[in-house]
Formats: sequence, structure tokens, C-alpha cells
Amino acid sequence: MADDAAQVPVATGRTRFPQISPRAYEHPADRGALATARAVPGFPAVLKAIYGAIPERSERLLALATSIKVSENQYPELHRLRVECATALDLEQVPDLFVARDPHPNSYAMGMDEPFIVITTGLVELLDEDGLRFVLGHEMGHILSGHVLYYTILRRLIGLAAGMSWMPVGYWGLRAIILALQDWHRRSQLSADRAGLLCVQDAAVALRVHMILSGVTDPTKIDTAEYLKQAADYDGVEDVRDSVLKLIHLDGLTHPLPVVRAADLQQWAASEQYRDILAGNYPRRGDDSTTSNWKDDIKGAAKSYKEAITSSADPLAKVLSEVGNLVSDTAGKVWNSFTGGNRADSGSGDAGKGSGPSAN
Repeated sequence: MADDAAQVPVATGRTRFPQISPRAYEHPADRGALATARAVPGFPAVLKAIYGAIPERSERLLALATSIKVSENQYPELHRLRVECATALDLEQVPDLFVARDPHPNSYAMGMDEPFIVITTGLVELLDEDGLRFVLGHEMGHILSGHVLYYTILRRLIGLAAGMSWMPVGYWGLRAIILALQDWHRRSQLSADRAGLLCVQDAAVALRVHMILSGVTDPTKIDTAEYLKQAADYDGVEDVRDSVLKLIHLDGLTHPLPVVRAADLQQWAASEQYRDILAGNYPRRGDDSTTSNWKDDIKGAAKSYKEAITSSADPLAKVLSEVGNLVSDTAGKVWNSFTGGNRADSGSGDAGKGSGPSAN
């Protein structure tokens, strides 16, 4: 931990998480989507080329020239919060923080070797201290998980693709990688929200931030139960045509839909996993397995998708679940016909059924 963080304790009543591994809070869909993006043909070569083409210092210099760098003398209250959040998640270095003049409420973390955070004046003016603590914890979750590398690559690829539309072959190759990264980036927000909750340690604060981002001007005039019911209503549409429209809504979005996102975090806040982390029972960085690979992440994502589909009231999700199970069962029977039914792991067991959602 950097010296300035070591001198500032976490706010009174909040737990610190020494050496917490990002796997403690990462959403399985996040890891699976990133693993899928890495599997896109040409991804490693593009990653290497983009990483070396434009030095990280370009973005940092731009932030220095256009924004306010937070310090003890500039936005001191934000300086205190950034150090508290870095201490809570036990980051090795406290990331630099910049405030950019922009009425649109937004924040992001970027960079490769030395990531930094940018938060807009629109968001600073909207949120109270606890809300800002949640947002900064969210961005530091991105940093701890290593998301910032891929987000920086995504930003550069979008700019590069804009100038390559006249070159069909190269353009569509980049578009495939961009679409995969955009899908991952939406899911990575679910992980970062969990990190933000670990910093603020108050699910009501996190819900209030999501409500404000949804359009609330005065949270005291909103019924939180009714707000969360909107997510259930959105999930429980009765017409498959509405399900298709929901997929269209996600096209081009960089973040999950705010009401759905809020419901997902509140569900995690009520989980045993969250309670265990607060009690100090969580994986440490030193214990992270070096043998974990993208196949493990995709399996975890498949399990997560299957559970989400099983509990969903969305008619299209149920159709996809039934089709996936049917395909799995049929594939198992075909395999048995060739092997004589001697394989213990063949057929329509859990492993077979898991392959349905993973293909979707």
C-alpha cells in the first residue's frame, strides 16, 4: 500500500479487506465474457499491437491538461475518499483521480501500467459523500480486477475503427473484437459494483446511486421496493417480441440497464458470499491459483447463465433454456450410441446440461 494510504484509515465502522483477491467479488458473467473476448480470432495480436502503439502517458497528459488532479489541496474531500477506498481494497498504489468538467454524470478508470480514475463534475454534483465513496470503490474494483487494460484497448479500438470503415476486411475484423469487448465491459460493471459495495458497505447507498442514475432527483420521494419491482417487471415480460426488443436495447451500450443493474447488486448484497467477505472469509491474492484459465472462467459463466435463465420469467430465456437442455440431452444420447454408454460423464447429467447456456 502506498504511503499516503497507510496514513489514512478506513472510515470508522467500515471493514478493511487485506490482500483481497478480485475473485472474491467478480461476477462469473464478467470473467466468462472476457474469456470469450480473448478467444475471438486475432485478439492477442491486436492487443499486443494496440498496447505498444500509443503510450499510456498520452491519456495521462491529456487528463493533466484538461481536468483537475485531486490532492490534499484540490478537492480534499475526494482525496480522502480515494485513499479510504484504496485502503479498504488494499490496493498496492492509490490511483490518481481527476475531475473533468462534464455535465453528464460519468466515471471511468483507464491506463495500463499506472491506471487512473476520471469522474465528471456532473456526477460529483449529483452524489453525496457515501455515493461518491461507492463510485470510487467501483472504479478501484475495475483497477484491482485488471479491467482497465481491456477498457483502454476498447477505447483505442473504437477510435481506430472509425477511421477504417473504408477498409471492409480490416474494419469488420476490428468490429468483431470491439463487440466482444463491449459485451464484456457491460458485464464487468456488475463486478465493479460489488467492489463499490465493499467500500461503502451499505446496500442502501448503492441502491440510491443507481436510483439517481436512473433519473431520481429526490430519493426520499421514491419507493425502493417499487423501484426494484421494475426490474422484475422488465424480466417478466410475457411476449417473446418484448424479449427481442430487450436484446436490441443493449446494442451499443457500455453499461447494463440501471434498474436491472441495481437489482443484481441488491441480490448479491443479500447473499452469503457478501456476508462472508465482510466477516473476513474471502480468497487472498497470494492464494490465487495460477492454473486458472479461460476454460474455467467460461464454465463459471455458463453456470451463472444457467442459474439466471432458470430463475428468469422472460419467455425467450425459458425457450433458450429448454432448447439448450434438449440439445444437451440429444448430444448425450448420440455420444452414448457411439460409446456404448460406458462413459460415466456422458448423457444428460449436469455437465451436459451446462453446455446449453454456455453456447447461447
